[in-house]
Amino acid sequence: MDWLLILGLMLFGTFLIVAEIIFVPGTTIIGILGAIFSVYCIYLGYDYYGPATGTLVLIGSVMLNILALVIAFKNKSWERFSLKNTMKGKFNEDSGFNIKKGDKGMTISSLKPIGKAIFGSNEVEVRSEGGFVTENIEIEVKRIDSSKIIVQPINN
Repeated sequence: MDWLLILGLMLFGTFLIVAEIIFVPGTTIIGILGAIFSVYCIYLGYDYYGPATGTLVLIGSVMLNILALVIAFKNKSWERFSLKNTMKGKFNEDSGFNIKKGDKGMTISSLKPIGKAIFGSNEVEVRSEGGFVTENIEIEVKRIDSSKIIVQPINN
């Protein structure tokens, strides 16, 4: 029964360490728990069976962890869960219309400070210069920085 406990802790600790490295990068509770389970199984090996068997458990645990990591990296198992697509575009980049300084439009969502506005029949993402602007407010384009359209409300 003691061997089952030691072997179970060893396997579970190895599983948590591999999960930490492949699925949850950084030092989190999963990796810490994996290390605790691995160390505890080694402690139990020494405590229950003495120094000779404890050393074998230590060597076995270290070898199992190394082997599991090598297999996981060699099979590239993390690639099934990793994001492969990247966004290269910018907001309003491929809108296909021409908005220039001084154009007037209407907010269709509140600007906090970013939101949506409509200029003619073109719906675009805009940024307010002053802060919060409620929806259905008439706005004017103050400037355009790269693909950012900076607007301000028109005071009637």
